[in-house]
This record gives sequence, structure tokens and C-alpha cells, in this order.
Amino acid sequence: MSMDWNDLLFLHWPIGAEALRPSIPAPLELETFDGKAWLGVVPFRMARVRARCTPPLPWISTFPELNLRTYVRHGGHSGVFFYSLDAHQKLAVRVARASFGLPYFDARMSCRSVDGGIEYECERTHRGTPPASFRARYAPRGAASAAEPGSLEHFLVERYSLFVVDRRGRARRGDIWHEPWPLQPANFEIEQCDMTRLAGVELPQQAPHARFATGLRVRAWMPRISSEFASSTSRSD
Repeated sequence: MSMDWNDLLFLHWPIGAEALRPSIPAPLELETFDGKAWLGVVPFRMARVRARCTPPLPWISTFPELNLRTYVRHGGHSGVFFYSLDAHQKLAVRVARASFGLPYFDARMSCRSVDGGIEYECERTHRGTPPASFRARYAPRGAASAAEPGSLEHFLVERYSLFVVDRRGRARRGDIWHEPWPLQPANFEIEQCDMTRLAGVELPQQAPHARFATGLRVRAWMPRISSEFASSTSRSD
């Protein structure tokens, strides 16, 4: 798949590892930075979503998406574990659930550019799932730069794999490729954020670590059983 990810807000809260570890399915291992696990809420806008070498279809290839995530390892490889991914595109939700095994949910969403910033709203509508909502306003400030290797920002955003665990308890890894994120400090105001109940934790009172990114072109590959990867290889070709 090929797609653009635009107008991202990376929000991350430090969480005690003991609070998140029970929600991580075996055989994945929770990954920490300076002894802390991190729970991320990332609103953004998908655009030009398509299979490689095919044109995007405007009426189904552009939509808001929001994910709730943390960070894991398997087989010596780091990646993202998603608790939920809400999307304002019913076909995309069903394709992603069936093909990638990802926990996508239908949601009523909007992502609007207003006065140099973004107004973002998400209200989950997926049948048979707990309600969840997110409303925020955010905007970039300052110059953009790539995260320094070894830094917290690099740990949080420069992730090039995702992991899912299938019904047989096998870890599956899907790789992505993109240029390093052009990160900026962010001004933000969160009106509502109750997505984290799926992780079974309450957010701490402290302000989250927040960074904005204008966007990048992203390539994604289908998840495979993690043990099938004999070694880490470049997937940018």
C-alpha cells in the first residue's frame, strides 16, 4: 500500500510499565524508555490511500484516522502495538480488519484546517464496541527537525513496524517505510480524550509530550508471521 499521512499530532503520556504490561498479548514484549512505557494518541488525516501502482479514488482514499498505541518488541525487533484505530471510512475499516488483522473501528470524524491549525473530532460509532471520543485543537510552532537517534522523540515516532497477534497466538509483523518525520513543537488543547479505556489505564494529570508533523508519503506491507523474517531488511525498494 501507498498513502500520505498529514497533519499529525503525536501525543504521548508516560505510563508505569506494570499498568500497561497486562494489556500486551503474548508473545510481544512491552518496550520502555528510561523505565517508562508510553501510551500514544495520534490524530491525523490519511490521503491518497491506494494499492501500489494504482491510482487513488478520491471518494474512498482520503479520511481522518486516529490511533491509540504503545511500543513493543518481538524477536529483537521494535514496533508499534495498536489498541485501536478509528477511521472515517467504512470500506477502509473492513479491509484493514480483514487483511491486516488490525483493530480498526468505524467513527464519525472531522479534521479541519482553521486559522493555521487543526480542529479534530472523533466519535466512535462501531457497532458492539464501547463508546469513545476525542476532540482537540492543535497547531505547529517553531522550526521542523528530525528526531535525534537515542532521544525520546526518536523512540516514540521513528517506528517502521507494527505487530499484531493472530487467533493462534502468533505474532505478525507488518513493515512500513517513510522519510524521518519533520517534527515541530505543538500548541494544543484537548477537550475530550477517553480512548484510553481500551488500554485499561487512566491518563496521568501531567501534560503529554506533543509534537506536530505536516506529513509524509508512507509505504506499507502486509503483516507476516514474525518468525518468517530471517533478518531485518530494507523495505524501501
